[in-house]
Amino acid sequence: MDNETLELPKEEPAEPTSEERAKTATNNNANNSTVTYSISAGFVPLLARLNVSVAITSYQSGKFYLLGRNPKGGLMINERFFQKAMGLHVENNTLILATLFQIQRFENVLKEDQFINHTYDACYVPRITHTTGVLDAHDVGLLENGEIIFVNTRYNCLSVVSPRDSFTPVWKPSFISQIINEDRCHLNGMAMSEGKPRYVTAVSKSNTIDGWRDRRSNGGVVIDVEKNAMVCEGLAMPHSPRLYNNKLWVLNSGAGELGFVDRDKKDFKVTAFCPGFLRGLAFSGRYAFVGLSKPRYERFEGLPLDSKLKEADSEPWCGVQVIDLETGTCVEWFRIDGAIAEIYDVAVLPNVACPMSLGFASDDIRALITHGDLDDTILSQ
Repeated sequence: MDNETLELPKEEPAEPTSEERAKTATNNNANNSTVTYSISAGFVPLLARLNVSVAITSYQSGKFYLLGRNPKGGLMINERFFQKAMGLHVENNTLILATLFQIQRFENVLKEDQFINHTYDACYVPRITHTTGVLDAHDVGLLENGEIIFVNTRYNCLSVVSPRDSFTPVWKPSFISQIINEDRCHLNGMAMSEGKPRYVTAVSKSNTIDGWRDRRSNGGVVIDVEKNAMVCEGLAMPHSPRLYNNKLWVLNSGAGELGFVDRDKKDFKVTAFCPGFLRGLAFSGRYAFVGLSKPRYERFEGLPLDSKLKEADSEPWCGVQVIDLETGTCVEWFRIDGAIAEIYDVAVLPNVACPMSLGFASDDIRALITHGDLDDTILSQ
């Protein structure tokens, strides 16, 4: 081992064929069902032009995916298991991931001139684990002071992690009367800007336990956190609010719509329809990376998505569509078929070609050791 190349057990890259097939794998956690990954012909070239990679979570299967490009120019899929992998936040070399009862803080431990197995130019290692208990944590972010903030769906509030408690609540919608273990409005999404939460999404304004389930088709709201005031209402299960290029983007999930909120008129403007229940939104250049899921019809019947799919003569699918914001069209895609049917979040990793992560289900995390430079000033402080 030298100071530029670290060695871990090698993973085989997923090579797309001359058409669009990228990888077939067996999901041992889903009754040994076959899971097939496929991509459009231009998906990897687009990642190269933008100089980005993509992170995806699938909470149903506990999958945390990193999609990059291998040295041969094909797609590389790095896959780890984190039970109920949910919200993602990427900031510089830090990646935050919400899971079933913990929030993980990963750090990219590789320097600019370092690689693993002559392939991976970023390696995200879970360095800090916050044990919160089961809170149904959704979106996550980093405050200006470096603290982790997250959407505490079970308690209808925004919370920060605590060194002693499961969480410390820091904000709740005005219509929620108390901090209580009752998912009343299904608070889920959070738009961060300059180290502060700016906007959140909720499925309804309900103030009774499970009240949001009766408001799924048109009770969704977008809330200004600072003013604690509505900026948009009447949506179908909105998720993933994001601020990008001076616009407040939102996924109107239950209608399969990507769009933005006209904050002056308090109106939602549709940019594109995608054939699925939408969650997970990230941007690079003129493109939006949108997560699609197959709806759970036994729980989410009667949404506008049903009629829109029928009108489009289309079936819902699971994966990521890349939407050109200037034309409103899907230009590239990554698709998952088989046992995995749901995506929660999508994030873009800028200036990373081929990322990997380490999890707790393999021995790799024991084998990779890194350290900083000697700092003899710490003991004298």
